Amino acid sequence: MSRSCVRRIGTWIPCVSKRGFSSSPSSSCVQKSGSEQGLNSLNLYSAINQALHIALDTDPRSYVFGEDVSFGGVFRCTTGLADKFGKKRVFNTPLCEQGIIGFGIGLAAMGNRAIAEIQFADYIFPAFDQAFSPLTASFSQS
Repeated sequence: MSRSCVRRIGTWIPCVSKRGFSSSPSSSCVQKSGSEQGLNSLNLYSAINQALHIALDTDPRSYVFGEDVSFGGVFRCTTGLADKFGKKRVFNTPLCEQGIIGFGIGLAAMGNRAIAEIQFADYIFPAFDQAFSPLTASFSQS
């Protein structure tokens, strides 16, 4: 075993010390180099939430929409956005992936920044139909 592993609940959890990535929820196993001192550990959901905060804060034409996003979404990536930026910029949509992407296309066509959330990868294929079927139809006619 390498020194960058930690024993937790009877199993060994690997840690990558060079970049600060860890499969462990605690950052105690991460060995930081001198240049990485003072960097905070951040999980993917928190990083997405911070990126959405930055996008909404810096561009008043940004909108976040999707199923259950106004109260944080199923993975809590949009937590706090509706409270900070209002229900007109962060709002729920009906359960219709084609409609979500269609609305995003229309919003972007009007010069806005559309940030659409599709909850699960299993439901992305109807959204692909909305986004790419017009392109396929135009290519097949030429």
